[in-house]
Amino acid sequence: MKKIVIAFSLLAACVEKQADLSKQSAEEIIQTDRAMSDEAAKNGFFKTLLSYADDSVVKPQEGMAPVIGKTALQKFWSSRTDFKELTWEPFKAEASKSGDIGYTLGNWKLVTKDTTMYGNYYTIWKKQPGGKWKFLVDGGNNTPAPK
Repeated sequence: MKKIVIAFSLLAACVEKQADLSKQSAEEIIQTDRAMSDEAAKNGFFKTLLSYADDSVVKPQEGMAPVIGKTALQKFWSSRTDFKELTWEPFKAEASKSGDIGYTLGNWKLVTKDTTMYGNYYTIWKKQPGGKWKFLVDGGNNTPAPK
């Protein structure tokens, strides 16, 4: 009986540790997402996102096949120009129990010379060996202007 109590105590401690790791990782992810938005406003959207992209990044594109891999994404974006202003704010983040993968959900706003557009986004993040977070998948959609 004593062995069973010890086993359950150890199991409970492991579950609690995983919950703490998951919560800490979710906080790190949301901070990374916000930092990426701030940096993009200062240094440009495409340049910044490439610096935060994992080498195996997947970027879905409306009406076409997704762009797969950081090199392909850099080539795809090379012919594009930066937006006047694109900002975003995550409103939710969760991470796996192991703390090495997670996601953010948020809202974005794009200001161009002619119009302002709004939308939602999702980003899937992976923790790198050195502890830095990089995104694996990033996509989104347009929405009506907020009220």
